[in-house]
Amino acid sequence: MKVGERGQVTIPKQIREKFGFRPHTEVEFDLVGGSVVLRKKRRPLPLRKWKGRCKKEFAAMGYSSVDQFIEDIRGR
Repeated sequence: MKVGERGQVTIPKQIREKFGFRPHTEVEFDLVGGSVVLRKKRRPLPLRKWKGRCKKEFAAMGYSSVDQFIEDIRGR
């Protein structure tokens, strides 16, 4: 495999399929030792959209907060 004039390379099909590289997948390059590592760019978890969604369910189980539930199941 060779690097093209514009610095492009083709990722072999079996590697794209195994690791889920699809069109428009964002990637990162890192230097590890003397090698270049290609990996999918991590997407941030959109946790704000989930905030407060389980309040009614926890209240129905008798808990006033998620923290209280976690402490209870941990046996504290």
